[in-house]
Amino acid sequence: MPTTSAVTQIDPRSPRFGAVITSVLLALIILLGPTSIPALVLLIIQTLAFAAGSLLGLGAQPWGIIYRRFVRPRLAPPTELEDAAPPRFAQTVGLVFALAGLLGWIVALPVLFYIAIAFALIAALLNAVFDFCLGCELYLLGKRILGPSTAS
Repeated sequence: MPTTSAVTQIDPRSPRFGAVITSVLLALIILLGPTSIPALVLLIIQTLAFAAGSLLGLGAQPWGIIYRRFVRPRLAPPTELEDAAPPRFAQTVGLVFALAGLLGWIVALPVLFYIAIAFALIAALLNAVFDFCLGCELYLLGKRILGPSTAS
């Protein structure tokens, strides 16, 4: 069993690929609106994708699986790998917003639905278009503020 100090490394192109799929789904969800059953179905799919990446790890995230299985074999190997912890944290942030959007749909509170999904969409678009992972940056900021871990 790996130690807690082991760092999982990932292809940095994978989260960006996932952000493209996430952006498309979230844009469709917003366009379909908070009273649409298809929007609810898409939102549940994206929420489950965020949950898999957050709770089970990036290896279980469906968009990452698609990337590893169908896209990465057609590309040159990555020039470098990155720590999986910041993108996994970003999946957790996405999960929180997706759950808030689901709550907005369920309790018929369109403002909550639109705001939550819009925040998730903006973050996904930043990653997809500009390769800027907002959740990753929040993770790194938190690490700087909290300082090094005292647990060994």
